[in-house]
Amino acid sequence: MMLFGASGDALLSRGMKQSGSIDVHHLGDLFSVISNPYVLLGIVALLAFMWSYMTALSFADLSFVMPATAASYVLMTLLSIFWLHEHVGPERWSGILFIVIGVGLVAGEPWRTGDPPAAIAGPDAEEQIANVRDASNGDEIKIGTNEAGIGGAKADGAREGR
Repeated sequence: MMLFGASGDALLSRGMKQSGSIDVHHLGDLFSVISNPYVLLGIVALLAFMWSYMTALSFADLSFVMPATAASYVLMTLLSIFWLHEHVGPERWSGILFIVIGVGLVAGEPWRTGDPPAAIAGPDAEEQIANVRDASNGDEIKIGTNEAGIGGAKADGAREGR
């Protein structure tokens, strides 16, 4: 993910510097810019970044994934220096150091927060799931709460005492 984001940004930057500036009043220039191979490769890399970002968000919390993507700032800065020949001053390096420290702190946390579904449902969650499964044969499902006030489902005809 970090590689796609940083390389996509660097490729796009190089292509845009070669193509010249564009503005809102001349949107037709945008189509000519897209023909630049660096711009095209940058767009492809950023689409790959978006795909990997969406994949990561499908199984991890945003509060974990977002700082992990911020680690790409180090790679992007190195690409800016060695490939785009940009100057990076001490203030920018200080900012990057803070980002790296922050990423290190976040990396120590679990990638998924919150309680697992069984803990939310309560101690009789398996019984509730079994009752719903028994109801799949056409019995009526009744929604209610148990003694602890936790919601559950029960089917007419479901066996008692599980």
